[in-house]
Amino acid sequence: MANDEEQDDERGFKVKDRRRFSSETGEPRENTENVAPSEEKKDEASVQQAVKKDTEGEGALPAINFSTFIISLSTQALMHLGEIPNPLSGEVEMDISVGKQMIDIIGLLSEKTRGNLDQGEEKLMEDILFDLRMKYVEAVRKK
Repeated sequence: MANDEEQDDERGFKVKDRRRFSSETGEPRENTENVAPSEEKKDEASVQQAVKKDTEGEGALPAINFSTFIISLSTQALMHLGEIPNPLSGEVEMDISVGKQMIDIIGLLSEKTRGNLDQGEEKLMEDILFDLRMKYVEAVRKK
């Protein structure tokens, strides 16, 4: 029996929480091990390499800007209004209340960004909101 436990110790791994702050209170921890600066630099460099690899690799997502953000929100609204299938299931699913909430979020963003958008972004917002609101009315009528 003791031999099995020794084998488990050799094959397993130990997780150490090295966070400097408590996740519950946000206060600094007293018994944290100080990570050597060279280790921090190595960790930071590996994270930067992973991010660079991810953004340059195949299947990397396009750069996000305000227009692509609004289009992604409108795509979600269309999905919830039953206009396009859910990309995960391939099924057309309707949840009109969530679709309305997505439309309201885009409307809120339109109000809060008024005067700060260029002409293309402003036109995009107007067109998307008009189309989504019309599709919402149609979805409510179908229901």
